[in-house]
Amino acid sequence: MRRHGNRRGLQGCGRPGRAAGRAGLGRAGAGAGAAGRSSPGPGKQLSFGIMAVILNEFETSSESTAHSEEQQDSASWERYLERRSLVLQFLHSSLSRHHLQHHQNKVELLKKCRFYLEIEPKHVNVRDQNHVMHRTDILQLIDPCQFQRMKTVGKNQTEIQLSLLTGLLEQLERGQEELSCYVETSDMITFLSRWDLIMQRLSKLSEFMETLVSLQVPGKLYVKHRLVSHADLRGTRLPNIRLSLCTKMPLIFDRKESFAHKNWAKLKWFTENQESHLEQCELQVKLLTNGSQTEPGYGRSQVVTSNTYVVQDLQPGRSYEFTIRRSDTHTLVFEKWRDSITLKTKTNAVEDADSSACAPEG
Repeated sequence: MRRHGNRRGLQGCGRPGRAAGRAGLGRAGAGAGAAGRSSPGPGKQLSFGIMAVILNEFETSSESTAHSEEQQDSASWERYLERRSLVLQFLHSSLSRHHLQHHQNKVELLKKCRFYLEIEPKHVNVRDQNHVMHRTDILQLIDPCQFQRMKTVGKNQTEIQLSLLTGLLEQLERGQEELSCYVETSDMITFLSRWDLIMQRLSKLSEFMETLVSLQVPGKLYVKHRLVSHADLRGTRLPNIRLSLCTKMPLIFDRKESFAHKNWAKLKWFTENQESHLEQCELQVKLLTNGSQTEPGYGRSQVVTSNTYVVQDLQPGRSYEFTIRRSDTHTLVFEKWRDSITLKTKTNAVEDADSSACAPEG
């Protein structure tokens, strides 16, 4: 009986609790549903406001970022065009093909020149044994060994100078190709990323060009030793002696005005600067053979003080090599080139007869 009563008591206590729970939940759910269907609560209004602000800020930030990137791209493009124009200007002026060819021609001509040792002053006043002043050539007072030493210094300096000129031209031509490649093949980003390197190259090439121009003019020589002994001066105060290098243009055959006939040849030569003062020059004549050097007229030379000369006593139907050069002087320090021309005498009697009208006298 107790067990049954207790069981019914437990059952009675349990049911009302579960029902009350269900009723409570129902009312809460109904209240919540009613609240959801009526006006939104303050929490929901705050969430929608924040989302709107965030969305607006995102859109504004995106537009600002896009605008900023557009400005950066525009600035980069202007910077690229400005720097590219700077390189192009350098390529079209200092490193243009025409300009480099001009310097190449000047260097090639300089290699053909003769280099001399120039001394200033050329004359000085010196007392003789009777204390009488006489105007004397400075070379008569300079010690021969010291003078020969200075000629050697001048020769070495000339060779170094010509070698440097050749190297500088090669550097400028290589730099011209390199900068042209940067301009023609690099896009904006690549070009701007290499700008520091390009600027260094521009600066170095500008230095090369300045050095090239300065070396085309022979420089001074530094005198380390005393050239004149005080004993030769007899108390005369000697002025400061200055040594430098100077050049003279090469003699070049006029190919249009030089020709050969049966037993004579007329030769004409000139200089690039068309010198009005004609110096002594040496004309060499060489008969070209198959190795034999015993034939008459094989080789001879003639001193000439003009720009034309007629070579007589040539053999018909033979080839001759003619070489022209300035006569040697005691101040000559360097000569590497001399002009030569090969002419063949005629064998046809008719051609020789036709040209007899212009044959030289004597």
